[in-house]
Amino acid sequence: MNKKNYIYSIVILAFVIAAPVLSAQSKQKSPSNSVSGKAILPTAFKHIDIGNPAIAGTVKILTDGLDIMAGGADIWGPKDEFSFAYIECSGDFDLAARIESLTAANLYTKAGLMAREDMTPGSRHIFFQVFPNNNPRNNNNGGFEFQYRRVKDSLMKAVYPKSSAGTPEFPVAYPDTWIRLQRTGNNFTGFYSTDGKRWKAYTTYTLVLPSKIYLGLAVTSHETAKPASAKFRNIEEYKQ
Repeated sequence: MNKKNYIYSIVILAFVIAAPVLSAQSKQKSPSNSVSGKAILPTAFKHIDIGNPAIAGTVKILTDGLDIMAGGADIWGPKDEFSFAYIECSGDFDLAARIESLTAANLYTKAGLMAREDMTPGSRHIFFQVFPNNNPRNNNNGGFEFQYRRVKDSLMKAVYPKSSAGTPEFPVAYPDTWIRLQRTGNNFTGFYSTDGKRWKAYTTYTLVLPSKIYLGLAVTSHETAKPASAKFRNIEEYKQ
């Protein structure tokens, strides 16, 4: 074998050896939208009102999702009042849904995906949520917000967009408002999308919660005497 052919053979051999490694690295660096979803049957969700709101919530089960009507003073402060459609979940998860509509009983009417430690009003939790529109709110000029209660019965806090001025980075656009909450260990990430295919991370927050939690769809009116309604569709569990 001459020198030229020998070097060529070495290059080919190195490529064959490295190919599986490069492929694995490519998969590890795959974007957040490289996921496939498995539908969760609407009948799998149980329903409860948290915090004894003055207006009792209702859930209408449809073939393609859930309609939730809710009262409640708010999901904020040290105690929550809202309607919750949930499943029991252990370990990591990746839940997504399309919110087709959300009525505006109040500027701060909320709907979204929640991971909750227990069913008490002051439970620790993660809540990635939307508002009815993109009107300006405290530190936020869009329709998405990531909220959490780190200590039981304590005040909640929020992660706001980087800028509260100019074009919203995370706007709602009903009926094409997609929301996603992912747990990996004790890291919780909220994702935003307008088509359910291309996802953009809102934020990742670390909260040590038990492996077993209550995971589902939460709605609060923010008006004790006036209900709000949210239509959740395309509820899916994603697999990386």
